[in-house]
Amino acid sequence: MDHRITRRGLGALAAGALAAPAIAQEAGWPARPVRIVVPFGAGGSADIAARNVAEALSQGLGQPFVVENRPGAGAVIGTDLVAKSAPDGYTILMMSNTHTANETLIANRPYVLMRDLAAAAAVNVAHHVLAVHPSLGVSSVAELIAKAKAAPGTIDYASSGPGTPYHIAGEVFRAMAGIEIQHIPFRSSGEARTALISGQVPMMFDAIPTMEPHVAGGRARALATTGPQRDPLLPNLPTVSESGLPGYEASIWLGLMAPVQMPKPIVERLNAAVNDWLGRPSTRAAMAKQGAQPMPMPVAEFDAFLRRDVDRQREFIRMARIVVN
Repeated sequence: MDHRITRRGLGALAAGALAAPAIAQEAGWPARPVRIVVPFGAGGSADIAARNVAEALSQGLGQPFVVENRPGAGAVIGTDLVAKSAPDGYTILMMSNTHTANETLIANRPYVLMRDLAAAAAVNVAHHVLAVHPSLGVSSVAELIAKAKAAPGTIDYASSGPGTPYHIAGEVFRAMAGIEIQHIPFRSSGEARTALISGQVPMMFDAIPTMEPHVAGGRARALATTGPQRDPLLPNLPTVSESGLPGYEASIWLGLMAPVQMPKPIVERLNAAVNDWLGRPSTRAAMAKQGAQPMPMPVAEFDAFLRRDVDRQREFIRMARIVVN
């Protein structure tokens, strides 16, 4: 028997030796804690969703999923951290349409979204509420637009930062209404909300569940919601579209992405675990209380959704002539 092994044969053996542990590792994922990086501040929609997802995945997959907030630079800092992380399934990203907008808004990003990160799982979608401080003296969208037209450039609006859904919502509103309002960016939704209810900034688009208590307490006044239909949490409030800007719609959606080379079996298992959780009646009920709707999708469908939204956000940004200074 000839026991000689050619160089080509050694290469094949080495490849097999490397592949076997990799397959075993994928099959056993997760074998240790997984971190979900949130590139936004604590207390916002992405942070809340990430903590809900982490709890569900910890229970469903048997290992801790730990949320790590890495805000800054319009979500670029935390996103770049994930893009440059080992693609082993132990670092994933909670992302939103901030990321698809940034593909147009921020030219000097150290990553390209659909090149350096891979779609993993969609989570949910929600619409906003347009709120003002009572001192502004308006009670409807029509009155707000009239006041802005009477004194161009004198009304500011707050957001959680350039490129965020709340910023895009404000800029599209500005463009469609034909008014001049000034964007005041903050580091988080919480800071922007505090600025509104203190009267520092008179206007903002915000998450409905987090703004509603301030509206109920008289610290803010809700003018309209931004969905195509009235929101179940504020059913007596008109939409922006029915308040004089037909066709206006703005939303925030959330999802999970991973370093682009993360093995497909891990991506698929993560996607299946998230979709299983999203399909539960208890999840739908909990999200409804937060003003959100589950958005389950297979991996390929979410990938296509992301690519379409990059194009969609580009059109919004061009239409509204949005520039990040």
